[in-house]
Amino acid sequence: MKQPALRHVGDLHQNKLGYLFTAPAFLVLVLMVVYPLIYGIVISFFDTNLVNRFDFVGLKYYKRLIVDETFYASLGRTAIFTIFTVAGRTVLAVLFANLLVMDSMPCKTVFRSILVLPWFFPDVVVGILWRWLYNANYGLFNFILRTIGLADAPIEWLSNSKTAMWAVIMVSIWKGFPFMMVMLLAALQTISKDLYEAAELDGCGVFQRFLHVTLPGIMPVLSTTLMLEIMWCFKHFTLIWNLTKGGPVDATQVVSIDIYNTAFQYTRYGESSTRAVFVFVIIIILTVMQKKMKRKEA
Repeated sequence: MKQPALRHVGDLHQNKLGYLFTAPAFLVLVLMVVYPLIYGIVISFFDTNLVNRFDFVGLKYYKRLIVDETFYASLGRTAIFTIFTVAGRTVLAVLFANLLVMDSMPCKTVFRSILVLPWFFPDVVVGILWRWLYNANYGLFNFILRTIGLADAPIEWLSNSKTAMWAVIMVSIWKGFPFMMVMLLAALQTISKDLYEAAELDGCGVFQRFLHVTLPGIMPVLSTTLMLEIMWCFKHFTLIWNLTKGGPVDATQVVSIDIYNTAFQYTRYGESSTRAVFVFVIIIILTVMQKKMKRKEA
């Protein structure tokens, strides 16, 4: 009769010890995630300077947001940036992952290390590097184009509203495709080679083997990674800000930069929080979609 009681006391002691060890991480989570999230939602109902003025305005900013064409324009630019960035990253990731998984590929370890490097560079460093590459006067791209005769005059890559968004998208693709490549490479290595041999014996070509063997094999990882990339790109800020700061003439002002400018340039913190809440709802919807996709795959 005493042994169960002693075991119960031991379990309570272990539980308390576990709570003690997890308390610092839980405290950091509350301070860094939960509190800012709740605070951001609360101040979206106030006209405030975040110091000594908190005037309750209710749903005023939400009603204004519904008819705000500027915000919808930034959402449209965000959609363009997200669609083309994710598409470009997917194409490069699938291509390089398939190359690196081939037995006949020489120096695979070296190429893997080189291709993964862009992912490890901070966005600030990447922004500075590519601003130099895009520079109209002494940038590498203009130098190459003028040397081979494809351009007569310097191209203003980041200062022209027609090219700025595509220039930013190219940088974002280069920066982000290694993550998807590594995920797909891991998925490809789980596909049995017997399946490829059987498909080849049945007369399947390279494209048919990719379509009927490779794609189904990597689809669970690919779908999850695609959804993560969409969510990350939708709220992307640092790289775009370092390259163009949303210009020229709002050509690259995505929704994250619109939120930043509303808060820190126009000091409309409550209205900025309203826009952030709207984006948060979109991210929640995307998260729910991801979970439903995972359930269907399971």
